[in-house]
Amino acid sequence: MKFKAFLTDNGINLLEKQILPALDKLGKSCHLYLTPNHAFFLHNLLNSHGVHSVAQFNVASLFHDYRISSQNDNKIAFSLDLPLLHRALRSILTIYADSRDFNSNGILIKLVKKLPPQSTQATPFLTLEARGHKSAVVQDVPVSKPLSRADVQELQSALESSQEMPATLVKAPDLNVLQIFVDRMKHLGDVMAVSVSKYGDLHLQISTTLITLGAEFRKLMVLGERADPVEEDRGLSGQSRMERAVQREDAMRVEVSVKHFFKCLQYNLAKPDCAFYGIAPQGSSLIVIFHFFVPGTRQTDKSFSMHCRLPVLHPGGGV
Repeated sequence: MKFKAFLTDNGINLLEKQILPALDKLGKSCHLYLTPNHAFFLHNLLNSHGVHSVAQFNVASLFHDYRISSQNDNKIAFSLDLPLLHRALRSILTIYADSRDFNSNGILIKLVKKLPPQSTQATPFLTLEARGHKSAVVQDVPVSKPLSRADVQELQSALESSQEMPATLVKAPDLNVLQIFVDRMKHLGDVMAVSVSKYGDLHLQISTTLITLGAEFRKLMVLGERADPVEEDRGLSGQSRMERAVQREDAMRVEVSVKHFFKCLQYNLAKPDCAFYGIAPQGSSLIVIFHFFVPGTRQTDKSFSMHCRLPVLHPGGGV
C-alpha cells in the first residue's frame, strides 16, 4: 500500500486558506479517501447521525506526480485529525517560503510507517516533506490504520449514496446574510423548518410556544424541476403560499437541527461563490451544495466540489 505525491501551488492554497479551515469547523476528525482519480475529505459518512460532508477533488487540482497503489483497486482510506494536518501544513509552508534552499518540486506528501519514540510497533503517518540541497523539513501527522477492504467498500457505498441529488435546487441568498440571520435565530430553538419550492422560494422558520420567527427568500435561481407561481396565491402570506405549494407537491418541507444548519454554514470559510439548497427524495435529508467559480469567470470550477447532507428530524414527512 503506497501513496506519494507533490502538492501543487493551487493545492496548497486551496487546502491551507480555504478547505481545511472550513472542514475543521464541521468536525476535527474525518476520513481522507484516495482513489486513482480523486481525493475526498469525508465527515460522518459511516455514521447515521450528524452532518454528512463531502469535499471532492480531482487529483490534478491538488497534486502532481501522484502515485497510489493498494490491493484494494488502488484505493486507500484512513482517518486523520484536521487541526493537526492544518498545523503541519502551515508550519512547513512558513519554513518553505522563507528559504531559497528548497527545490521547485514543492511539498511532498506520502503515507509512511514509522516507529514512535518508546514504542515497539510502527504506526502510520501522513508525512509532509520539503527537501533542499542542504536541508529538509518534515512534519508527521498521525493517522489511523488504513481501512480494510470491507470498510473501504462500505465507505465507497456511503459516498455513492451521498451523491443522490434533489429534483429541485434553489440558489441561496448571500451566505454572509444567511449566516447572520441564522446566528440570530439559533438561540430561539433547536429545530428549524426549511421549505424549498419549484418557484424559487426558500423559507426558514423557527417556532416556539411564544414566538415564530422566519425568513422568506423569493424568486431565487432554480436548478432542476421548476414551476410557475400560482396566480391565486399572489396575495397570501409567505407561510400560506408555501403550505399550498407543499399540498400541490410543488414544494417540500423538512425539519432539521438548528445546530446542524449553522454548522453547515461554516463552509463559508471555504469561500464558495454560491450555494444551492434542496430536499432529497422522500424528504430524507436537506442538501446544501457549494459551487466555486473558475477565477475571473462565472463558470463553475468542476475540479472540486463540496456538499453537506443534513439529517431530518422526521424522515418521510417532507411533502
